[in-house]
Amino acid sequence: MIRRLFALFPALLALLALSACAGTGGLPRALPDEAAAPYRLGPGDKLRITVYGEETLSGEYGVTGAGDVSFPLIGNIPVEGRTIEDLQAELTTRLGNGYIADPRVSAEIIDYRPYYILGEVARPGQYDYSVGLTVEQAIAAAGGFTYRANDKRVFLKRALQTREAIVDLQKYPGFRVRPGDTIRVGERFF
Repeated sequence: MIRRLFALFPALLALLALSACAGTGGLPRALPDEAAAPYRLGPGDKLRITVYGEETLSGEYGVTGAGDVSFPLIGNIPVEGRTIEDLQAELTTRLGNGYIADPRVSAEIIDYRPYYILGEVARPGQYDYSVGLTVEQAIAAAGGFTYRANDKRVFLKRALQTREAIVDLQKYPGFRVRPGDTIRVGERFF
């Protein structure tokens, strides 16, 4: 009996090592309600800003790599991490401080920054974001899973975050992607 246990010991050690490799490393699980949070502006977004009655100020503006929008009369406005509503309020306030009487400003996003997908997909790379994009649709745009892919879960890092989170595709089908996200598809183990 003891000999059998010692004979199984290397196999048990190997299984223990494999289960440690297959773990999540303490990564948090992504929750579907994250998609309901307001959109935050970032480098690469393209905006249409309209100042009513001021055609020379109205136009298309890009968010720079530094996270700013360069606007006439005002200069650079830091917008990274802020909502479109925050930008409208900031522009209204700044233009109203000595430039325009009773400014009316609207802003909208016309081109979102891209998302990125890497790992076990047919064509990893950078892709154009579209509103309502799900993880499954992003993987399909990248040519689908490779034969080695783990199609049960993916790792997702939001644009303004530093850590990846796990998205369980079986538990949360239709999980939404945001512009600037990085999706990593890992390998399955068996």
